[in-house]
Formats: sequence, structure tokens, C-alpha cells
Amino acid sequence: MNELPIDFTEQMHKLLGESDYNAFLQTANDPPFRGVRVNTLKCSVEKACRFLPFLTEQSPFCKESFYLPQNIKSIGDEPFHHAGAFYVQEPSASAAVTVLDVQPHEKVLDLCAAPGGKSTQIAAALNSTGLLWCNEIVKSRAMILLSNIERMGVSNAVVSSCHPDILCNSLNGFFDKVLVDAPCSGEGMFRKDPSAIAEWSAEHSKSCAVRQTAVLESACKALKDGGTLVYSTCTFSVYENEDVITGFLKNHPEFELADCCAAFGKRALEKAVRILPQHGGEGHFVAKLVKKGKLYSDTEYTNSSNSVFPEKKAALSMYDEIFNKRVFGEVLIKTGDKVLLLPETELPPLSGLGVIRAGLLLGEIKKNRIEPCHSLFMAGKKEYFNNFVDLEYNSDILKQYLRGEEIEINGMIKGYTAVLCEGISTGFGKASGGVLKNRYPKGLRSK
Repeated sequence: MNELPIDFTEQMHKLLGESDYNAFLQTANDPPFRGVRVNTLKCSVEKACRFLPFLTEQSPFCKESFYLPQNIKSIGDEPFHHAGAFYVQEPSASAAVTVLDVQPHEKVLDLCAAPGGKSTQIAAALNSTGLLWCNEIVKSRAMILLSNIERMGVSNAVVSSCHPDILCNSLNGFFDKVLVDAPCSGEGMFRKDPSAIAEWSAEHSKSCAVRQTAVLESACKALKDGGTLVYSTCTFSVYENEDVITGFLKNHPEFELADCCAAFGKRALEKAVRILPQHGGEGHFVAKLVKKGKLYSDTEYTNSSNSVFPEKKAALSMYDEIFNKRVFGEVLIKTGDKVLLLPETELPPLSGLGVIRAGLLLGEIKKNRIEPCHSLFMAGKKEYFNNFVDLEYNSDILKQYLRGEEIEINGMIKGYTAVLCEGISTGFGKASGGVLKNRYPKGLRSK
């Protein structure tokens, strides 16, 4: 690590006290923690540990999260990474969703969602029920978010790129839970990214606090009475953490600070939690806010978007060709040349909210046919598919498929066929005459 700014060390000394400050300094030149979170939408923790022998030490922040040993340099070409069975995530980054305590069938907003680590963690907790709405104001980052949502097999999400105030005003009182992982000065990134040290200043931290307060002011509008809002940052600054929360509570008596009930980190504001490197993570602050009242929304929505369009019959026919039942429901809409399967839950009107993707991309309209999409297969499970080939983890034939090559398969299989890796959907192809024509996206292929 480069030398820490004097203003920063003085602030940390004042914040932590002598003992914790000395412990913090002792970690300054240690290598940063790295981690992997198992995606239980697609893979059990037990199976992941069986095929990924480096998953030996569980992190304290999430029961699906593990430390990545320093000697493991790159895992992007692991077959299970292609399959969306795990997400590379700094261990303490999983703490906020653990505190949010998402339950099946809830409607959850991740307001500052890119690149998608916390969104996909929420999706796993929802287990294909309820609704996940993940938003990222920067369009290029929102596209990365969408890519991760698709790789991890999420079928019940809306991905948008919208200003928080516009989004939350339009979705007033809609969500059971809201996560604000606010943009911050990134003091928890110092060990991982030395350039973050060079860019740091107390003034920048204070300007971040102004922006964070504005985001919180937007986010609270989207929450139902009785709902839960979790605020998190990856910085240590009192300006961006305690001061933001204290100021928000002063202006919003309808909210109260709830106990994070965390078995990790160090208490802040008595009920919030601050994670430091000596606690096993790069750094996070998490506060849990509850809106007073019983869980209630005075705005009722129904999913009335199901529509009639000329290609609908062909789309349903392709759906039935691939799956043995309509596992993702039957709420279909057409947008441009794409056919989408919307989540079968109450859904607000989507227009004007910068929606990039709603639900699952079933296929694209090309001339007189519907072509299925990679994301459709990534969301499927082995037992759903009419046709599939299940390949062994380290097999040459799987490596050929992930490189984009045609592979030989059982000649009895014909048509669209899911490609599985140890039972986990990894992509698809089209089978004919004992050969599977590869449909694995070019941008995702192994070298």
C-alpha cells in the first residue's frame, strides 16, 4: 500500500481509539481479502465445495461466502464461473444483504446496484419468488449489471438505469425492502486499489456524504410502511456513515435505527456495524432502518402487461419445445425485436423508468422465427429441459463447448439443447445429426 494520507490517519485514530487504530495500521500492507459467494439459485454450497477445492474457509459475513486463497490468481475460466454457480465478491461486501434479511416473495429494490454482487445475492435469497428491481444510474455500468443478472440465472428481476429520484417517486411505497449501497469515497478499497489513496481527500468524503444523503432521501419514498431500508458503504468515514444516518433520522421521524444483529465487525451508533480489515474484510459500514407502521402499501399494482402480438404463438411454441412445462409463467410481452417473460407478481408500469430488461429474455424475432437466448437457458434447471447434455467438470468436451466449438452428442437428440456442467445449466446449442451447433455467446467464450 502507498503511504496513507495524514488527514485520513488522524481521522481513523480519532474514530477507532488507540487499540483498534493500531490493529488497523498493522493490516495496512497486508494483501487484500478476496472472496467467492456461491450462487444457490444454481448450485448448492456442498456441490461448489466439491468441485472448487479452494473453497475451504467460510467468511463470517454470509454463509455462502468463502475466502479465496492468495495463491489462486484467476478463476474466470472455471466452468462453474461460466455456469453462474459463483460470484467473485470481496467477503465483507456480502454483509449488507445479510443484514437486509431478504425473505421469499418479497419485493426488493437495490437502488445502486452495479456491478451486481449484492443484487445477485438478493436474488438467491428470493429463490425465484417475489421481485428484484436493480437500478444503476450509469448506463454502461447497468449493462454490466444486466450481464451478471443473466449469468447468475435470475428470472424475476427488473434492471433499470434511472435517476433515483425519478424511480422512487414513481414506485412510491412499492417495496418491502430497499438496499442503498451508496457511492462513496472508497476507503475500504485502499489495499486493493492504491489509486484510491491518491484520489482521497476529506473534502471528497464530505461531498460524497451530500450525494449519499440525496440518494437516501429518494430511496425512502419507495419503501412501504413497516419496510426495511439498509444503507451501506465501503468506506470508514464518519461523514459518509454516522453523520448521514444521524441526519436522515433527524429529518425522518417515521424511521428508526434497528439493530443489525451482526456477529461480525464493530458496533457503530450502537446498532449499526463497521467492518475493518482486522475483522476479515476490506471494509464496510451497514445500518438498518425500519419505517414505522405495519407493512402496508396504499398503491395496488397488477401484472397487466401480458399482451397479444403476432409472434406470440411462435414464441410459446419455442418455449414448449425447450421446457417440459412453462416454468417461468406465461406473461409475455414484445419490445422491439425481443420477447420477454415477465415475473408473475404485481408489477408497476414500466414506462419512463429507464428499464433495460424486465424478467427473462425468451427470444429474439428474426424474420419468420423466434431464436431463443442464452439467458433463457441460464435460468433453467436440469429437470426443466426437454433436451440436455450433462458434461463432466474437467472434460475435454466441456472445454470445447466453452471455446465455442461444435461438439459431438447423442444422435437421438434434435433441436434446441441445454448444455449442463455437472447438472448446472451453462448454455445451449442446436442438435442435428449427432452434432451440437454451438450457441455460447462469443463474448463469454474461453480462450
